[in-house]
Amino acid sequence: MTHILLVDDHPSVREGTKAILEKEEDMEVTAVSSAVEALEVVRSSQSFDVMLFDLNMTPINGLELTKRMSAINSDFIILIYTGYEISPHFNLLVEAGVSGFVSKTATRDQLVDAIRCSMRGEALIPVPLLRQLRRNDVRLSTSSKDNQLEEASINDKEQEILAEVAKGRSNRELAQILLMSQRTVEYNLTRIFAKLNVKSRAEAIAEARRIGLISDMDWTQ
Repeated sequence: MTHILLVDDHPSVREGTKAILEKEEDMEVTAVSSAVEALEVVRSSQSFDVMLFDLNMTPINGLELTKRMSAINSDFIILIYTGYEISPHFNLLVEAGVSGFVSKTATRDQLVDAIRCSMRGEALIPVPLLRQLRRNDVRLSTSSKDNQLEEASINDKEQEILAEVAKGRSNRELAQILLMSQRTVEYNLTRIFAKLNVKSRAEAIAEARRIGLISDMDWTQ
């Protein structure tokens, strides 16, 4: 089940969006009307796979809520759900930890697709804003020319997951250690396997050791 936190101070939008999403058999929505309620829900130890925040809320807006949620856990998947122009706030939102943007005029399919894409680690950015994107720290490993790997494709969190997998951690243990749901752990492992071109944990550990992503000290034989 995909657990979604929806934060919107407009009752009709909030309830309508909840109804739309829960037509999907694998989606469950907790809908609240303010950032204060959202923070209380998250601090009560409830875990969510994706969060949808309205941008223009009072007294705490979607940007500030994103910052506060990211301070709790930088791995939260947060989408800004708004009917307003986001260009003036785009860089600030990305820096705050936003994973993508969804218009309130989006169709049901577009909204559902946005959530599923975000869980696969795919960023959803309006086309007019693409030119503002910056790519940093793109590096290639020096292993072999026939099997070069972009180190930048394995991020810090994925490297941390690999280190824990090498210690023999189960998905449940990973979820507890990394403060994420088991579903999110599974998505991350699937992405890691794809990036390393492997099909199992054992192969992932072996490949990660070979290219230096984890050390022998991380490995439990």
